[in-house]
Amino acid sequence: MTFRPVTILEPSAAPVPLVVDSPHSGRIYPADFDFACPLPLLKQTEDSFVDELVAGAAQAGATVVLAEFARSYIDANRAEDDIDPALLAAPWPVPLAPTERTLLGLGLVRRLCKSGVPVYGKPLPPAEIEKRLENCYRPYHASLEKAITRRVADFGECALIDCHSMPSQSGEGPLARRPDFVLGDRDGSSCDPSLTRRVRDILQEMGYGVALNDPYKGVEIVRRHGKPQEGRQALQLEINRRLYMNEQTLEKHAGFGKLREDLTNFFAALAETLRSQIPDRAAAAE
Repeated sequence: MTFRPVTILEPSAAPVPLVVDSPHSGRIYPADFDFACPLPLLKQTEDSFVDELVAGAAQAGATVVLAEFARSYIDANRAEDDIDPALLAAPWPVPLAPTERTLLGLGLVRRLCKSGVPVYGKPLPPAEIEKRLENCYRPYHASLEKAITRRVADFGECALIDCHSMPSQSGEGPLARRPDFVLGDRDGSSCDPSLTRRVRDILQEMGYGVALNDPYKGVEIVRRHGKPQEGRQALQLEINRRLYMNEQTLEKHAGFGKLREDLTNFFAALAETLRSQIPDRAAAAE
C-alpha cells in the first residue's frame, strides 16, 4: 500500500465537539485490488464527492475524517465479521455474522457489483481480507475514535455526523422518490433524540425535506461510535444524489455549489448549537 488510507481535516476555527466523516467517498483503488469487473461499475458504489460537500465543516470547528480507499475495496461501515462466506477461498478463522445484505454479495468486502456482476474472478484468501482490515479499515476507525475521544476530553461530549449519499429513488413511481436527506440514529440508540431533532430542524429551515430512520437507520459507524450515555452522539446523514450530481454519468451538476454552501452553513449552525451547550467548567469548578 503506497497511499494514506485516511485524511484528517483539522478545524480551521475554534474547535467544537463535532466530528464529521465520509467513509464511502474514497477514490483510490489500491494496486493489490485484483478486481475482474469493469472499473466504472465499481465507481458506481462510491458516495461520489461527499468528501468535498462536507469539507466545510472544518471551518465551523469540526474535525473531518475522510476515507481515501474505495468502498468496494473494504467498507468501513460494516462490522469486521460481516463477511460473505461465499467470497472466501478458505474458512475464516473465527465465526462470522453476515447480514442479509452481505449474503446478497454487498458486505464488508463486496462479492458482487451493484449490477450483480462478480467483483472477482475467484474467491479471496482470508489473508487478503485481513490485510485490508489492518491497512485501511482499522486505521479509519482508529482515526474516528481518536478524534471523538479528543473532543470528549476537551468538552465532555462529542457529536459525530457520519455522511453518505443515496440514490434518488428506491424503485419506480412517485412513491419511490426519496427525500433530500435521511437521518439515521438507529431508532434513538446512537444519538440523543434532541440532537437528531436539531439536525432535522436546521435542514428543514433551509428548505430541505428530511426523513428519519427510513430507509436508512445507520450501520456500523454510528453503532460503534454512538454511545449517548457516555456523551458520544452519532448520527448518519444520507444526502440525495439528485441534489448535486448526474447519477448516470457520475458528474457534478449545477446544484453542487449550492449544496456545498448549504452544508457548510448547516455545520456552522450545528456547531453553534453544540457550542451553546458546552458546560461552563470554570463556573462549575467555583
